Amino acid sequence: MRLTHHILKSISVIFHPLIMPIAGVIFYFVKTPRFIDRQVIWAKLTSLSILTIILPILLYFLLKTLGHVNSIYLKSTKERIIPLILNAIVVILVTQRILRPDPYIELYYFFIGILISTLSCLILTFFKFKASIHMIAISGVFMFFIALSIHFSININGTLALMSIISGAVATSRLHLKAHTYPELIMGVVIGVFPQLILVNNWL
Repeated sequence: MRLTHHILKSISVIFHPLIMPIAGVIFYFVKTPRFIDRQVIWAKLTSLSILTIILPILLYFLLKTLGHVNSIYLKSTKERIIPLILNAIVVILVTQRILRPDPYIELYYFFIGILISTLSCLILTFFKFKASIHMIAISGVFMFFIALSIHFSININGTLALMSIISGAVATSRLHLKAHTYPELIMGVVIGVFPQLILVNNWL
């Protein structure tokens, strides 16, 4: 039982929402048939890592020092408000400075979808509803992978099967840790999938 607890807790850490956007970008660069200079790819990945991973971590420690959050899991809806607003600002910066529509239209709308999901999650916090950010993140990336497989006409059935398993493992982890209820997990999936699904019409 102790081993199972540690494994499920590790899953929540390994597949943390901060990691998911960069995972989607890496997958895009690996699978795109377009030629993109390797130096450009590394420059984009470095910039994105700083903005979407390092900066949020630094902001988290600042918020924790100021007493606005208690843990990285943001257990209460009140704790979520400022981090979600800051995350929305970061995503806007990404779409305006790093991933412009031309020539990265797929990634641009991927992050627009992330922005919509973030704002949707933020709105729900004002109604005291705590949608699972873990499920929002992994479901959004999952939908993006599916859209890319259709867009580029590539077979990634193995990747999609693995993503299904990971999604299930993340959901199980969040339930085991009593971080969320079933409705919160389901709402997380909805908020993660639908923006990506709707926006895919702009580039598919």
